[in-house]
Amino acid sequence: MRRFDYLFLRDSSIPASILGKAVSIGSYREMARNLAIEHPANFSELERSAKLLSIKGSNAIEGIRTTDKRLESLADRLAEPIGQDEEEIAGYRDALSMIHDGYRDMIIDTETILGLHRIMMSHTSEGGGHYKTSDNVIIGIDEHGNRSVHFRPLSHTETPAAMEQLVWAYVDAEQSGVDPLLLIPCFILDFLSIHPFADGNGRMSRLLTLLLYYRAGFDIGRYISFEERIDFTKDRYYDALTRSSSGWHEQRNDYVPFISYYLDTLFLCYRGLDRCFATVEGRRATKSNRVEAVVLNSLFPISKREIMSILPDVSQTTVEACLHRMLSEGTIEKRGANRNARYRRKSSV
Repeated sequence: MRRFDYLFLRDSSIPASILGKAVSIGSYREMARNLAIEHPANFSELERSAKLLSIKGSNAIEGIRTTDKRLESLADRLAEPIGQDEEEIAGYRDALSMIHDGYRDMIIDTETILGLHRIMMSHTSEGGGHYKTSDNVIIGIDEHGNRSVHFRPLSHTETPAAMEQLVWAYVDAEQSGVDPLLLIPCFILDFLSIHPFADGNGRMSRLLTLLLYYRAGFDIGRYISFEERIDFTKDRYYDALTRSSSGWHEQRNDYVPFISYYLDTLFLCYRGLDRCFATVEGRRATKSNRVEAVVLNSLFPISKREIMSILPDVSQTTVEACLHRMLSEGTIEKRGANRNARYRRKSSV
C-alpha cells in the first residue's frame, strides 16, 4: 500500500521559487488581517458573496449547475432543492457552512472527513459518509472525444487503511512544524489519488482545502472564493494534478506542480481582496470608482464577469452602469458583443 510521509517538505529539495511564494503569501495574510480590522462591514459583505461564488464554482467544476436565481435562493435557504444538481448544491452549501462556522473545533481525522461527506451528500438519494465499496477509475477524454482510463485510484479494499495513514501523516507533519502552505496541497493531491468516495471526491477536496487553510490561519477563502479561482483556471488545475499524480502508485510522483498551482491560486485570492479595496488617485474608492480602476489598470481587455469576480461586493447593475458611463465618456473601448464583450482603456493612438 502507498506510504504517506510529508516530513520531506522540511528539507532543501523544495525549489526556492516555491518557498518564495509561500513567504509572500504570509505577508499578504497580514495585509488581509489589517483590512478586516479596518473594514468589518465590507468583510461581512464579502463573506456572503464568497459563499455564493464558492457554492457555484465548486459545483460548476463538476458540471453541476442551476440558474443564478435558484442558486441564490438555495444558498439563502429560501427554496428547497429540485432535482439532483440542486440536491448536490444544497449539500455543498451545508458542508461549507459547517466549515465557516465551526472550523476551529473540527479535528482533522477520518471521522471528520466522513462526516463532511455525509453532510455534502445528505440531500441526495445515494447518501454519503462511507468509503467506496467498489473500485473506481478516473476517465479522461481526448480532443477527439475518445475516453480512456486517466488514473486508477487505490482499490476499495485499501481505501480505509490508506485514509487512516493519510490523516496521521498530515497530523505528524503539522506537529513537526512543516509549512502548511506546502503541506496542504500534498495532502489534497494524495486524497484525490486515493479517491475514497464513490461520488463527490473533487468537491470534498475543495471543502477540505478550505478547512485546512482556515485552521492554519489562511482564511482568505471566506472572503474571496478559492473554488471560483479553480473554476476559472481549471485547465491549469487538471494539468498540475496530472503532472503531480504521475508515478503516484510507485511513490515517485512530484508534488511540486500541484503545490505551485495551489500557491498561485491562493495568491490570486489575496490579490482579489486587494483589488476590492482599490484606490483612485490616492482616495478610498466608491464602488463605481473601483470598477473604473480595475478596467483602466487591467493589462488586457477584461470581461464583465471578470470585473465582478475581482469585485464580488459590487452588483452587476453597478458594473454595467459604470461601463456604460465610461464608454459614453470615451475613456474605454469595447471589443466583442454580449457575453464575449471585453473592455479596456481606450488607446490614445
